[in-house]
Amino acid sequence: MAAQLRSRLTDWTFAVPVLAVLVLIATWGRNLPGPIIAVVAVLLGGAVLAAVHHAEVVAHRVGEPFGSLVLAVAVTVIEVALIVTLMISGPEKTQSLARDTVFAAIMITCNGILGLSLLLGALRRRVAVFNPEGTGGALATVITLATLSLVIPTFTTARPGPEFSPAQLTFAAVASLALYGLFVLVQTGRHRDYFLPIDSHGQVIDAEEHAKPPTTRAALVSLALLLVALVAVVGDAKTVSPTIEAGVAAVNLPHAFVGVIIALLVLLPETLAAARAARRDRVQISLNLSLGSAMASIGLTIPAIAIASIWLDGPLLLGLGGTQLALLALTAVTAVLTVVPGRANVLQGGVHLVLLAAFVFLAASP
Repeated sequence: MAAQLRSRLTDWTFAVPVLAVLVLIATWGRNLPGPIIAVVAVLLGGAVLAAVHHAEVVAHRVGEPFGSLVLAVAVTVIEVALIVTLMISGPEKTQSLARDTVFAAIMITCNGILGLSLLLGALRRRVAVFNPEGTGGALATVITLATLSLVIPTFTTARPGPEFSPAQLTFAAVASLALYGLFVLVQTGRHRDYFLPIDSHGQVIDAEEHAKPPTTRAALVSLALLLVALVAVVGDAKTVSPTIEAGVAAVNLPHAFVGVIIALLVLLPETLAAARAARRDRVQISLNLSLGSAMASIGLTIPAIAIASIWLDGPLLLGLGGTQLALLALTAVTAVLTVVPGRANVLQGGVHLVLLAAFVFLAASP
């Protein structure tokens, strides 16, 4: 037992998240010199890699689609906590923070993670294969949630500007939570097979063939370390955000671009996990991560922000601008055309990655 404990303590996937959280506690709320910022950034990267490792251990134990759900929900819960914390600490600069963060998450997941997964899967065997029934249902839910929460506020007239009235915000929050809950029930219950990996003949692959599942104890340890790593990722990202803000200001980028950078950091664990699954010819798992993360980002964020708005001062701007609406519409149409056949090649993956590049470029140069 002592040897096992020493082995665990020297395992970098255990040590790095714990060390990252300890450094986070020691540096929280302080003005840090450059060398310390560099250390925090290194630990941030290590925590991301550790989160991916522990998420894969948990996913292997519980099986799909529960495994994909674990990482998506864990990341989103902490993302919501970060948004609410920032909105409380700086209301004068954060009226559109929820909108910008959620929109960035949608574009990163539905174009970046999805496009990368399809590209890697197609490079492995020329055509990436997935289940269009489950993936199509997930995409339809994402589009509906995005439209209700981010598009409709631009056109409502109850309040001036792109914001909901209290009654409208309550409806959007309840509808978002209900749709997300319904999707989870479908994904993990009656139609679970729609979200399992399939082979080139359309047969479900319901088990990993290369390794035995970890023990329950090992999975629980990894689940705890996954949460620790995710806390470290979000917290350390917030710690280095003043440096990021200074860098963004130094190169004359819009302040909203800081949110894009933070979203990229927070979603990095899911990106790496999806890429690994695609390289193992489990493209469906990658798509579960991509669309599940987008869905959780809206379905959990909007209700949380609706509750937090009771104590927040100032308007809550949720409606997208013209450029953002165009990018969202183009992403939705392209994703539908990609998902419907149940097969994709490098072209579809490349198209989605170009859309992500367009989003990042236009966020930097609106």
